[in-house]
Amino acid sequence: MLTEEDFDLFRQFRVKAMGDKLREMVDDPSYDEMTFEERMKVLIDAEASARRDRKVAKLVREARFKLPTACVEDVLYLKGRKLSKDRVLRWAECSWVEDCEVMVIISKTGCGKSFLSQALGNAACRRLIPTRYVRLADMCDELNRSRAAGDGTFYSRMDALKSVQLLIVDDFMTTPIATQNAVDLFEVMEAREGRRATVIASQLEPNEWYLRIEGELMADSILNRIATGARYVDLDGPNMREYFAKRRAEL
Repeated sequence: MLTEEDFDLFRQFRVKAMGDKLREMVDDPSYDEMTFEERMKVLIDAEASARRDRKVAKLVREARFKLPTACVEDVLYLKGRKLSKDRVLRWAECSWVEDCEVMVIISKTGCGKSFLSQALGNAACRRLIPTRYVRLADMCDELNRSRAAGDGTFYSRMDALKSVQLLIVDDFMTTPIATQNAVDLFEVMEAREGRRATVIASQLEPNEWYLRIEGELMADSILNRIATGARYVDLDGPNMREYFAKRRAEL
């Protein structure tokens, strides 16, 4: 007969989920009819599922989402949003990430581009794809601070932005960027082109980005690497912040 000391060994051996499942099986007579192999399969599946869940949770933390709970299951398909459930579910399968595509999500303020981009990022994490979410202004600020510090962190930050399998850049060109940051952005996009997937979420059309980048040559170089051949998603419809505020007020 198994004792508490025996169950504690599962924790010490770092297979706690398997131990918890075994305790459940011991207390539940519905498992008595299973063969030894069937019971072992249940235990192994329990441990594998728990480990996968921990990996996903770790990837979500490392992604630094502003909305870590954003998920494709919560995307609303209201009239006029130009968004279909079938398309979103296909995107959530992440074949476009594996193909190292660029997805550009464009909408006016409040129409849900940030939520959708992070929901797709969350879907990538569920598929164990390393992801990073950042607002462009914050990215530039982080790089400027690390460059000024002169402690080598600038290069590690740049390498992380270049190499992460899925990079989500939100609020793209909401404010103009200076020449040095344009160079940084070019280096990141140049390194990612054809090698890693990128999501750009912006209020502006690509032809308007041009006016927010100092230096004509640098603007051309950045736009060529992002806008050419990208997968475009144009969101429209109601302001989602106002929609949810109205729903809360009606409760």
